[in-house]
Amino acid sequence: MIIVMCKDAPQEEINVIREKLIKNHDIEIHESKGTNYHLLGVVGDTSTIDPSMIEANRIVEKLIRVQSPYKRASKMFKPDASVINIEGHKIGGTHFSVIAGPCSIEGRDSLIDLAKQIKRSGAQFLRGGAFKPRTSPYSFQGMGEEGIEIMNEAKRQTGLPVVTEIMSIDKIDYFNENVDIIQVGARNMQNFTLLKELGRIQKPILLKRGLSATIEELLMAAEYVMSGGNDNVILCERGIRTFEKYTRNTLDISAVPVIKKLSHLPVIVDPSHASGEWWLVEPLAKAALAVGADGIMVEVHQDPQNAKSDGQQSIKPEKFDLLMKTLKSLSPFLDKTM
Repeated sequence: MIIVMCKDAPQEEINVIREKLIKNHDIEIHESKGTNYHLLGVVGDTSTIDPSMIEANRIVEKLIRVQSPYKRASKMFKPDASVINIEGHKIGGTHFSVIAGPCSIEGRDSLIDLAKQIKRSGAQFLRGGAFKPRTSPYSFQGMGEEGIEIMNEAKRQTGLPVVTEIMSIDKIDYFNENVDIIQVGARNMQNFTLLKELGRIQKPILLKRGLSATIEELLMAAEYVMSGGNDNVILCERGIRTFEKYTRNTLDISAVPVIKKLSHLPVIVDPSHASGEWWLVEPLAKAALAVGADGIMVEVHQDPQNAKSDGQQSIKPEKFDLLMKTLKSLSPFLDKTM
């Protein structure tokens, strides 16, 4: 349920309605205020609330029943686009953000050198896999906490906030202290226990769409995090599994404007995992910008042929630099800043 307040409703009177609802009903209230609106989003068992009693109040304009199963993630709860600020770097709104780095952290010198290169090209965030979920148990599993320590050394030298994937609940406190954006991978999108625990911290969560997940299922996964009190969620379209075998996955580019219509949360695109082919990264990145995405996450590696994971979908720093120049030249025509 959404309570739409009259434009000039006094805050004191709004607080009275809010406190009375919380006291008498098993609900939570999410308040959203913009230039031309003031909303109270009611989450919980609203069946015990008498709508006529609320509508009778002179400062209430109307009540709206929210039919979608996701509430906090809904654009009805927050009409304005959310912008997440990470140490001065913004994701969402008019910003087009670029997250770049290797699939896996393979060593100190190579990562720091790469971080410096992508920083010069204009990337705002450094990504890298420290704990790697691999299809085969015999594949490289990542450097673990040592890898995150290397990422933070690269951050100290470049100023780039770091993004890496969490795999288990027992690492949440460590990630909360040592990682700037915590990524939840496609395989864990519906790990509801993990999502609920991530809701108790205020660290930004980058939530990737599951291998075969619908858009609604992605938004419901975000709702699990937000229901715990953490509204700092970034959605990521990374391709879904279809019958097509030519590419690694099928990039659902239409998901971006659909999510933008349904939710206020920022949404980025991962063209590397979506295609599985390095030569498709540039056209898909440009498509993401054109369709209104808030950014991209790209895999970059100095020597893709010898990468320990996903070399085929990684572009070299020189190619990344050209990609950034192209995106920067296009962004003003699409009302985005880089």
